[in-house]
Amino acid sequence: MDRPTHDAHRHIGRLPSYGFYGGPPVSPDTTARATVRELFADLDAERTERALVLPNYGVPDPDVAFDLNQLAIEAAQADDRVRCGLWVSPRASDSARNDKALALAAEAGVVALKTSFLLGGAVDAPDSAAELHKIFTTAAERDLVVHVHTSPGAASDVDQVGKLVEQYGASTRIHLVHLGGGMSGHLKLIGGRFFDWIERGLQVYTDTSWAIGFAPAWLCQEIQRRGVGHDRVLFATDTPWGDHAGEYARLAAATDDPELTDALFRGNFESLYGA
Repeated sequence: MDRPTHDAHRHIGRLPSYGFYGGPPVSPDTTARATVRELFADLDAERTERALVLPNYGVPDPDVAFDLNQLAIEAAQADDRVRCGLWVSPRASDSARNDKALALAAEAGVVALKTSFLLGGAVDAPDSAAELHKIFTTAAERDLVVHVHTSPGAASDVDQVGKLVEQYGASTRIHLVHLGGGMSGHLKLIGGRFFDWIERGLQVYTDTSWAIGFAPAWLCQEIQRRGVGHDRVLFATDTPWGDHAGEYARLAAATDDPELTDALFRGNFESLYGA
């Protein structure tokens, strides 16, 4: 039977239909939850004891994700099982929206800021520099974690996102979701970069959502071989874009070390986001 878990990365809110990549309008987030009550029902069914809940995002209307910040806060303040992160954007055009979002950072239950380059912006883009600096320095000042999406290629590639670790990781805790993003990201992170950053004292974390089958087992082997990283990896589902059953099975099969297993599924969440 599946053990109770802590989920370090899931979303709340339904997105409007959108014609991705020039196709017809679709709603692929079929398990998205629009209410706090629905979210808690999922947590109960999964036996998820703690969760970090983030606004759902993915359509190119900035107000959609920003407006869901209030729903994430509602979830965090309704039940102590839930902590939340606030959506913030690297785009200069979202500066006023970011200011409004960051003003909510003192709300009870807020432990993270979530950003992504999927909807625009880039680490090296001149018009992103000010917003990124605002996001990361605010996180450091308020002891918040910055969640950053990773995926292969373009602005979300770990080659680019890794520059944020280099620039801000000494002062800000950074959670790189999706284990670097796909085959190339896994190879770059597990092959050395992740462990090298930790050994240099940078505050970098990751989760295994979306990981290709081989990656969690290799990651656990490298943690044991190198003797670091056991406290920097978290279980996460990325619901509704991932699923609890699949993510659980993949990570549960990655190691038979009971101490490491407990850290991945529960302990590291409690250390990073609170018990």
